[in-house]
Amino acid sequence: MGFHGLKTSQASHSSHFAAGSLAEAANSKPVEQPPAFAARIEETVVYVGNQHQHGQLYTDLLKARKAVFIDQKAWDLPHTEGMEFDQYDTPQSRSVIIHEYGRILASVRLFPTTAQCGCYTYMLKDAQRGMLPNIPEWVLHERAPVAPHVWEATRLFLLQNGSIERRSYIQRMLLRAMARTAGDNGATHVIGIVPAAFQRWNSRHGLTALPMGPKMRIGDDYNQAAIMSVAHFLNA
Repeated sequence: MGFHGLKTSQASHSSHFAAGSLAEAANSKPVEQPPAFAARIEETVVYVGNQHQHGQLYTDLLKARKAVFIDQKAWDLPHTEGMEFDQYDTPQSRSVIIHEYGRILASVRLFPTTAQCGCYTYMLKDAQRGMLPNIPEWVLHERAPVAPHVWEATRLFLLQNGSIERRSYIQRMLLRAMARTAGDNGATHVIGIVPAAFQRWNSRHGLTALPMGPKMRIGDDYNQAAIMSVAHFLNA
C-alpha cells in the first residue's frame, strides 16, 4: 500500500476493526493498575500559540533535542545557545512532550504534510526535492504525500534512563499522545524517518507501521521511512 492509496474512509473502516479488536482484548484481561511513578509523568503538547503557558518547557525541550541529536548522536544540525531547532519549528508544528516535574523524558514533533513556509514544505518531501543534504533523495519508495490526513513525525527521542518498565511506560505514553495529537489535527496516519527498532515499539504498543523507504544510516543509527496508522488510538 502506498501513501497515495490511503483514503480517510478506508482508514476509518480499518480503525473500527482495530478498535473492536482492542476492546475485546481489554475485556478478556484483568485491568492493570498503573505503576506508582505514572502519577508523576505528564504529557503536554506545545506549539507557538501556547508555549507561553508552559514556562521553560519548550526551551528545555530544544535543549534536550540538542543533547540527544547533536551531543550524543553527532547529527549535523543547527543550534545556538544550547538549543537545537530548524526550519520546521514553525507555528504549524506541534511538539508532544513527556515530562516529570518539568524534566524532559521523551518527545516527538508533528508537522502537516500540507505545510508550506517559504521554500520549505516538510522534511521528507524536502529531502526528495534535494533540499536536505543529510537525507538522501531516495528516502522514499514513491512520491511524498501531501494530504490533510497525513502528518509527519520528526525529532522523536526517548531518554534511556530508569527501569525497563518505566521506559516501556514512557514509550507507550509518547506514542499514544502522538496519535491523539495527530488525530486532533485531522490526521489518520503519521509518516516519518524512524529508528529501525521502531517496529518493535509498534508491536509492543499496538501501532501498525509499514516501511515506505530503504534502510539508511544517519550518524550512527540505522533508520527507515515508515507510515503508521493512528486512527484507532484517538480515544485511547
